[in-house]
Amino acid sequence: MKLLRVGPVGAERPALLDEAGVLRDLSGVVPDVDGALLADEVAMARVRDAAAAPGELPALEAEGLRTGPPLAGIGKVVCIGLNYHDHARETGGAVPQEPILFMKAPDTVVGPYDTVLVPRGSVKTDWEVELAVVIGRTARYLSSDEEALAAVAGFAVSNDVSERAFQLEHGGQWDKGKNCETFNPLGPWLVTADEAGDPQALGLRLWVNGELKQDGTTAEQIFPVAEVVRYLSRFMTLRPGDVINTGTPAGVAMGAAEPKPYLRAGDVMELEIDGLGRQRQVLKDA
Repeated sequence: MKLLRVGPVGAERPALLDEAGVLRDLSGVVPDVDGALLADEVAMARVRDAAAAPGELPALEAEGLRTGPPLAGIGKVVCIGLNYHDHARETGGAVPQEPILFMKAPDTVVGPYDTVLVPRGSVKTDWEVELAVVIGRTARYLSSDEEALAAVAGFAVSNDVSERAFQLEHGGQWDKGKNCETFNPLGPWLVTADEAGDPQALGLRLWVNGELKQDGTTAEQIFPVAEVVRYLSRFMTLRPGDVINTGTPAGVAMGAAEPKPYLRAGDVMELEIDGLGRQRQVLKDA
């Protein structure tokens, strides 16, 4: 299924995109798309039944209707750094022996077409198309890849927007360059795991002002999705509605030749992952 949330900021309602591409209202079936829904097998069965008979759900006029993040009430956003072989090569980073972890605050998450703000004082705002993993059941101390994948409710497109000077030139941890306002567009859809297919066989692409910058595949991941989920469960409890950004392929501004083409107000980012939909953001100054 392709689940999403539509409407004004703070007043989104649940919806699904049916097989014919028609937007359908789910608000009569479930109150929202969130961790509580993903963890509730009975409620998810109601949604699946509704998806199997979409004509019984009211159609929504998509034109002019904002698409919000496909998930409400996100508990935490856990991110994996340097998780693609080609990205490690382009940035000159050593291939990690274990996953590199950092966090983004849930309030960085915005809709897939919402404005992205260039922070005040920024000189190195960068793009990163990423596969987002959405957790659907509580996971701790997982012992196998099978258990890890069973904890995954679905996948989405994520843009891990980063300010590289804040991240790398101001001391401390990466969080300074990762948690600026609007720095995590998510969506348009939460595609359930049964529909998304093999998470290690998805193409990822990103354009800036119409120029293709990133064109990669999750097959290049150093630590595959199952290993990432299993690894994280050693160090923290993963709960329904948590999001994991699993890293970006080569093609970011930081890895380009000088002068590096960092983002400025007026630039347009477009990004997509096979089967998971497409985003578009216009940048403005904060």
